[in-house]
Amino acid sequence: MTDTSHSAAELPERPLKQAIRRGLMCRCPACGEGAIFSSYLKVVRQCPACGEELWHQRADDGPAYITMLIICHIAGFMIHGLFSYTDLTPGIVGLIVTMTVIPLALVMLPSTKGFMVAMQWSRRMHGFGESSASQH
Repeated sequence: MTDTSHSAAELPERPLKQAIRRGLMCRCPACGEGAIFSSYLKVVRQCPACGEELWHQRADDGPAYITMLIICHIAGFMIHGLFSYTDLTPGIVGLIVTMTVIPLALVMLPSTKGFMVAMQWSRRMHGFGESSASQH
């Protein structure tokens, strides 16, 4: 039985920090030029600039969980601060917090998904190590 897969030592290292920076900017983790989304959260099959295949990504619910973790901490601190240091009614506090965290979460979610895709690409997870186009 012949093993045709490449060992991790044979493949060039993919820079983690650079990939994360590119992913947070919603750019291809391989080249940093092409957009990784064709719409709000739909990942393109392959990078329009370098051809890197991105369809294997398995971000699933991870970006939503990370976004919620961060947003809920922000909301908690806001609620505590508004109740402790102002005399606003609970309804007004709720309105302020809601009007702050919903847009913040919607803005943050694509970057979080880009981060997850970039992490998977950098660590060669879920088929990213098998792409012939990706030797950047």
